Amino acid sequence: MAQAFDLVAQAFDLVAQAFRPVHVNSCGNRRKLTAMAARRDDTGGVAWFAWAAHAYTASGAVLAFLATLALFAGEFRAAFLWLFAAVCVDATDGWFARLAGVGARLPRVSGARLDDLVDYLTFVFVPMLLVWRAALLPAGWGFAVVAAVLVSSAYGFARDDAKTSDYFFTGFPSYWNVVGLYLFVWRLSPAANAAILLALAALVFVRIGYVYPSRTPVLRTLTLALASAWGGLVLLIILRLPDPPGWAVWLSLGFPVYYTLLSFALHVRRGRARV
Repeated sequence: MAQAFDLVAQAFDLVAQAFRPVHVNSCGNRRKLTAMAARRDDTGGVAWFAWAAHAYTASGAVLAFLATLALFAGEFRAAFLWLFAAVCVDATDGWFARLAGVGARLPRVSGARLDDLVDYLTFVFVPMLLVWRAALLPAGWGFAVVAAVLVSSAYGFARDDAKTSDYFFTGFPSYWNVVGLYLFVWRLSPAANAAILLALAALVFVRIGYVYPSRTPVLRTLTLALASAWGGLVLLIILRLPDPPGWAVWLSLGFPVYYTLLSFALHVRRGRARV
């Protein structure tokens, strides 16, 4: 199995060479951003910009609440749309925060902690509430499955190596909103849904590194392009619930497969580099 993933890693390396940017001066870009931020300091308005960045991140909690209201009203499509909006916020708030320099300008407010709090709501708690409200789990022991997911993900978020210095997630990254959407669409048996959720919850404790789509440098351009296309397909699926086009559902699986293979291949390569 390791040899197979090594071959996959070599294939990804070849693709990465093709997508590697040329003549990009990242240090120069950072200096320009720093200079821009310094000029903003002179205007006195940068603190408001930093607070706005934190408010943007915190808006995910409001979206989680709106999704919860939709669930109790039985409006599953609306709930998924609010969760989709929350993912869009989560995908872009890091860039906003770095541009605003929130760490330097608001040192007593932890953007990382705020992000984790919101992510637990939008990626874990509300998706599990959705799975429960949609009756996707066995009637007798479905609560135990939900509890296993909630507790395992809380553990995952609490780990100090949940996000590594080389930009990987450690353990299954709690993409329960994505899992919930596919379970809702596939209409599998409650027992099958429970088995899938329990298997993924167990993977939270397996110290495999998963790609951080917006930060992992290997094939980042390709990953972001595929993620954007996948996001468009997911939005189409949500808008067409409860009966989305089958071709969109199956085509959308391409990115999760790519993401998993890339993550496992890079995990093998990172492990060999540490030996």
